[in-house]
Amino acid sequence: MRRTKRSLWLWAAALAVYAFLYVPLAVVVLFSFNDSLLNAEWIGFTTRWYALLFDDEAMLGAAANSLLIALIASALATLLGTLAGIAMQRWPVGVLRCLPLLVLAPVAMPEILLGVSLLLFFRQVLDLTLGLISILIAHVTFSIGFVAIIVRVRLAGLDESIFDAARDLGARPWQTFRHITLPLIRPAILAGFLMSFTLSIDDFVITFFVAGVGVTTLPLQIYSMIKVAVTPEVNAVSTLLMALTLSLIALASKLAPDALKARA
Repeated sequence: MRRTKRSLWLWAAALAVYAFLYVPLAVVVLFSFNDSLLNAEWIGFTTRWYALLFDDEAMLGAAANSLLIALIASALATLLGTLAGIAMQRWPVGVLRCLPLLVLAPVAMPEILLGVSLLLFFRQVLDLTLGLISILIAHVTFSIGFVAIIVRVRLAGLDESIFDAARDLGARPWQTFRHITLPLIRPAILAGFLMSFTLSIDDFVITFFVAGVGVTTLPLQIYSMIKVAVTPEVNAVSTLLMALTLSLIALASKLAPDALKARA
């Protein structure tokens, strides 16, 4: 009897937590189809806010910046993160024993601290003009660790005898990597790319510090709009961004389920 009551309380607590997390998201999606300028009450169903969204030049420009930065940053982070993940798995001691700390520090560091640190580094050390380049470098910096984690976990789950057999058969290190290692870790690499893209395209905190004047991304554009009021157009773009993010995360989890579970 006590065990049954405890289970009921646990289920109730879990449902309350999930409702707290997901009901606001459902409200945003619902009111993106509301035929009213105000979000106070439901008037009727419409899709005109999505049509207005695609006619908004400022929003389209911000979306183009976000897509460009996310694609380039994800590609660079995937390349560097894959190399870092392989190095962390194959050479855990010796001269590279500090590599995990260097690679994973941006992952564990609070975003606001990382944003301030990068801002000071760009302006006071490099004297770099803030803009698309500074955003790109910042996004690569915090994305590398996520790719490295996914690739490292994938490598840790492989049977080392496969690589020993390749060496016994006379394969050189590059041949072993090209014909054995790379095909086996390709799903993890793709998952790392998708994860990096997702993190980059919806990042706000770090981008806010390193964007500079006159350069905006989609999250920054949404923030500038909600400072006045949360209009249905904001709900519409938030719904599209949410759908894109969830789709990419679902695809990444399907490509490398073991790696993402280990990350969690």
